[in-house]
Parts: sequence; structure tokens; C-alpha cells
Amino acid sequence: MTGPVARPDPRAVPIRGDLAHVALAGTHFVPHYAVPQPRGVMPGGATLMSEPGERGEEICALLEGDSFEVLDVIGGWAWGCLSLEGPVGYIRTDRLESLG
Repeated sequence: MTGPVARPDPRAVPIRGDLAHVALAGTHFVPHYAVPQPRGVMPGGATLMSEPGERGEEICALLEGDSFEVLDVIGGWAWGCLSLEGPVGYIRTDRLESLG
């Protein structure tokens, strides 16, 4: 990598100041990279939020059976993405289940 890189939209690209999706390792520099852990959205769906907790802004609704790539878990909230192209955000961990 050479020179500065434009900061991507955090709702479209799975990257934070401390962590990024491992697929971004060749294009973005952060202290840590995570291999996504696929989880399924449980019956009843879930809401993808801009930050953990209820004060975050709703990004979109996830449907039952959608696959969500978990990159980090923080106090009952999972940070991740639907795909490498987004959307990216936080979802309550009790709305996710292992894919079997």
C-alpha cells in the first residue's frame, strides 16, 4: 500500500478503526482483521443498527434466514455485514443462530 486511502463508508464496507473483514487486508490497514463467522437471522427477523444499543440509527431490516457475517461481539451485540459490499452494522446476538 502506498499513500493515504480514502476512508470508506462504514455502513457499506466492514471496517472500523480497530478491525476489518479479513478480505480487506490487502487494501486497508487496521490493527486487526477478522475472519467472518456466518450466522443466520432467526424467525421474526432483526434490525441492523448503526451502533450497538437502542440509540443507534436503523440501517435496514434483516429477514429470517438471511446470512450475517459476524466480525465482533460487544455486550450482546454483533458487528458485521451481510456481504463484503454491505450493509454493515450491529445486530442483537439473540437474533442470530448458528448455521447448521
